[in-house]
Amino acid sequence: MRSTLGSQGKCNSRVGAAVHGVRLFSKRVTRAKSRVSTGRARGVVTRGTLDVRRNGSQALVKDGFDDLEMQNGLCVLNQKYSPELIREKVLSSPGEVVNLMGRGVQVGLEFGVYFGKLLLDSALSDDSSEKVKERAGELRGLLTRLGPSYIKAGQVLANRPDVLRADYMNELVILQDDVPAFPNEEAMSIIEQSVGQPIGEIFSSVSEKPVAAASLGQVYRATLRSTGEDVAIKVQRPNIEPVIYRDLFLFRFFAGFINGWAIKQLGTNAQLVLDEFAIKLLEELDYKQEARNQMDFYENYRGDPYVYIPKLFTEYCSNRVLVMEWVNGVRCTDPQGIVEAGIDVEEFIRVGVVGGLRQLLEFGLFHGDPHPGNLFAMRDGRIAYIDFGNVAQLSNRNKQILIDAVVHAVNEDYVGMAGDFINLGFLAPGTEVGPIVPALETIWSDCRDQSMVNFNFRTVTDQFNKLVYRFPIRIPERYALVIRSLLTQEGICMTMDPDFKFLEVAYPYVAKRLLTDDDPILRERLIQVLFQDGVFQWNRLETLLELASEAPSKGRKLDLSDTIVDGAKVMLTDGALRTALLDALTQDNRLHLDEITRLATRLQGTVEPRVVVDSALRQGPAFARSMLLQWSQRVMARDAAGARIRTQHAAAVEPAGHGLVTEQRTQEQKAEIRCGGGVSQQGGPHFL
Repeated sequence: MRSTLGSQGKCNSRVGAAVHGVRLFSKRVTRAKSRVSTGRARGVVTRGTLDVRRNGSQALVKDGFDDLEMQNGLCVLNQKYSPELIREKVLSSPGEVVNLMGRGVQVGLEFGVYFGKLLLDSALSDDSSEKVKERAGELRGLLTRLGPSYIKAGQVLANRPDVLRADYMNELVILQDDVPAFPNEEAMSIIEQSVGQPIGEIFSSVSEKPVAAASLGQVYRATLRSTGEDVAIKVQRPNIEPVIYRDLFLFRFFAGFINGWAIKQLGTNAQLVLDEFAIKLLEELDYKQEARNQMDFYENYRGDPYVYIPKLFTEYCSNRVLVMEWVNGVRCTDPQGIVEAGIDVEEFIRVGVVGGLRQLLEFGLFHGDPHPGNLFAMRDGRIAYIDFGNVAQLSNRNKQILIDAVVHAVNEDYVGMAGDFINLGFLAPGTEVGPIVPALETIWSDCRDQSMVNFNFRTVTDQFNKLVYRFPIRIPERYALVIRSLLTQEGICMTMDPDFKFLEVAYPYVAKRLLTDDDPILRERLIQVLFQDGVFQWNRLETLLELASEAPSKGRKLDLSDTIVDGAKVMLTDGALRTALLDALTQDNRLHLDEITRLATRLQGTVEPRVVVDSALRQGPAFARSMLLQWSQRVMARDAAGARIRTQHAAAVEPAGHGLVTEQRTQEQKAEIRCGGGVSQQGGPHFL
């Protein structure tokens, strides 16, 4: 992984060694925690990087789909898709083949008429904004008529600037909230078949109409007869699985025809985009998987003062029906209702943003569809999430690369940022990044020139979208979900508060994590942020402290006691970092007393002396043993090196009678004797 301080010769060797020292020390002290990172040892539910479950002929696929499975350490939640599996299902019998052909004719006619209109517009040179809006509306209607697969495709395309132009995206966003419902009689029948009992035996009441309808299902409000609790019943649309399989087959079939054009014109593998879409669609179709997702979110946020996840009634859940606790709150589609409910809008916005950032940077398991209909403001100020069908997992490697990208952005390391594009899958491996570096510098410089008051996340994405059409950039589905998630949350916040600025909330959270999290990876990134070109950045440390103190904390003040203890450990064991920090006190040929005074003032109230002393007394013996072990290992290494050199020297002595002894030793031998045991000029041991 690229290190900002170690790249392109920018780094002072002492600081580079310091970063390396922190990494080694962190691995020794927190090896077990490092292995699980944000896993279960920290109370976070994650899935293993190799959680890819395939069977039968699925394992035989040898096309771009295999690359999709393995790229960038993606954690697959519960894979049910492969091109071979889809092919087997839709071609399993003559009847299925006939159904497939009929569906193909229906889709072909619908799109044939639509594309005919587009060709006519082109022939007449009619590209007015009114005509474009009309055609975008017709496309939305077309996708709605063709059913769930196409509605879901429209929802996805509404967030893919690398595939669709902005005016069409704006029209397709409507599909996220405006989908026709299916008949109640069919829904009640599905519920009874699922639970195996008449509805009246389980529920004392059920709403006459669905309270919400989506592409794959709809929701009813009900009351459990056994406990009197209000619940939400989510019912899948009838007979949609065979239709979705046919649609996915047709999607991939036609994608093969346009693949060459897509790669050449858009820098995008059309079949790969389709495979990403199909994986997520079949995950959403599996309500048992959605139930697992919801339970994982419930565990991740257990005890969280800001976020509420409704509990599941698993005894009534199946692959077509979910029953969960009813959320008593105000949907974020009703910002005026939130205000009228007496909820502190500013605080609600802050906790909502922090809740979303925790999903990305701590858990790695994040909600991929946090549109206003899936978010509720509760009376106590918490934010509640529902609908966990569209959930994505970022592996630890992906999270580390995202953190690297943040560090590179802070340090204005544009070559490093371009490398992150490859590591994240935005650019193909081996892509020449030279041309993209100046573009990144221009875009980021323009964004940084704006004050935080005028800066928002859409500013960055709008600028980034320009790169998509200039370079062979493909946005992987999981990062399209990340972008969609952040943009959606920012849009919700700006609806409730037009003056909301994303970074005013995000910066304090990130700063607090960098300063207080004991993850060794974040400790290393903190050092990379504080040093640039081998020079300690006093202003960055002051800014981090100031921002961290602003992070939402439910009345709990910023506590840097553990950070001070960890920093002291590293200072004692890492000579390179210790020297670099001492140099920082006198850099630019002056003593930085003003900076030290400001930091001391800023730290007041953030460090508990009792905690520091208790931690030192508790961890002191183990820490001393660790240092003694390191010292003994170095002494043993020195003795072994000396013995090896003496043996080599004795072997160099000529046979008896000649009286000649070879005096010469190689530079490497001398260096090994001098440095191998860590012996100082006074002959005593030192640790680094």
